[in-house]
Amino acid sequence: MYIVYILFSKSSLKYYTGQTDNLENRLQRHNSGLSLSTKSGKPWELIYQIQFSTRSEAMLLEQKIKKRGARRHLEDVGFL
Repeated sequence: MYIVYILFSKSSLKYYTGQTDNLENRLQRHNSGLSLSTKSGKPWELIYQIQFSTRSEAMLLEQKIKKRGARRHLEDVGFL
């Protein structure tokens, strides 16, 4: 199972989109500062996730969200 997720940082007011097969571990890495791309926005809060059976499906949605923007995606799915 693969998960596409969106994180939000209250300190930087930014969103981050990613995909993983181990969400708990990945979130811990984001919040511990081990990921350079999210180091400055910690703590990160998980606000959205969707599961896929294949990594290729997850990667397609991740790229679509990154291209369009996490906030716009969340508005499109009725989350915001």
